[in-house]
Amino acid sequence: MIYFLLYIFLEVMISTKMASAIGGFSTFLEIIVSAMVGFSLVANFRYTFFESLNALNNRSISIEEFQKLNAFSLLGAFLLILPGFFSDFLGLMLQFSFFATIFARKILHVKSRDRYENFKDKGMDDDVIDVEIIEHNTDK
Repeated sequence: MIYFLLYIFLEVMISTKMASAIGGFSTFLEIIVSAMVGFSLVANFRYTFFESLNALNNRSISIEEFQKLNAFSLLGAFLLILPGFFSDFLGLMLQFSFFATIFARKILHVKSRDRYENFKDKGMDDDVIDVEIIEHNTDK
């Protein structure tokens, strides 16, 4: 709740300062252009999703990074659709994975390690499948 109130406060303060500096018509154009960019990012999200899926398949990124890249890219696109200068700034920053990772660590307190790395640290081999065999006694 505190982050939402902080966001609203910053949005109002920055938007009024910027609108008074550049004028009403320029502010209107900025809102329209950023909304069109946001809609185009949402419309083309499937391409970025499949690129991330391909990187996950090639083990270039972890599952956690895959989730963050897609979630923050989509969140950034929606922030670009919303009117306001601060939301546009956040939306642009979330399109870059570097800033999305910083956002996840500082605001959401997401840890940077995934289960795959934890298995490697414990000396477990990723080629071994752990199974349990249960024998049924058919002699009755």
